[in-house]
Amino acid sequence: MRKTEKVDFVIKTLKELYPRIPVPLDHHDPYTLLIAVLLSAQSTDKKVNQITPQLFAKADNPYDMVNLSVEEIREIIKPVGLSPMKSKGIHGLSKILIEKHNGLVPQNFEDLEEFPAVGHKTASVVLAQAFGIPTFPVDTHIHRLMYRWNLSTGKNVVQTEKDAKRLFPIELWNDLHLQIIWYGRDYSPARGWDLEKDIITKTIGRQSVIKEYYKKKSNKI
Repeated sequence: MRKTEKVDFVIKTLKELYPRIPVPLDHHDPYTLLIAVLLSAQSTDKKVNQITPQLFAKADNPYDMVNLSVEEIREIIKPVGLSPMKSKGIHGLSKILIEKHNGLVPQNFEDLEEFPAVGHKTASVVLAQAFGIPTFPVDTHIHRLMYRWNLSTGKNVVQTEKDAKRLFPIELWNDLHLQIIWYGRDYSPARGWDLEKDIITKTIGRQSVIKEYYKKKSNKI
């Protein structure tokens, strides 16, 4: 199967499995999405969605957020981990939003990546999901699957993002990054992986990965 055929197979399969694509993080505007994505670093979306209602009940905009102390924010977000850094980041970026952007989340990488605790992936998610700007945020699921599918070398997330943008049509980027995340969770996880259920990897996957899977499976028998 040629690479273009593999790409078409991925697109077709994901569209069939996820015709409607849920957004993993609960939010109601660009600001609450930005905060939720920041909180999700080295945490789970499920945990973030448990915490944000309490945080957003107190402050769901930068003006209310800066009225909270860093310590108050930290106390609420402790369960998601990295709370010292994240609470300072949330307070700091809210202040910058008010001072430099009239309280509105900017719609470009340059401004977003200037905020404390906001990296390229966070900025990409916000631009894609809040504003519909084509980006291809690469998380651990996408990084793992692009390697398993032999569509990227898997050396680092920067290379994986370049490969994804090169292979997939730009008009599908925003849908695909979410579809691949859901597929990774449902069918191709890092742990408890069952290749028989993972139709994409089984059909187009990297042969060394498939061989390693069966080797480990036979060793367990």
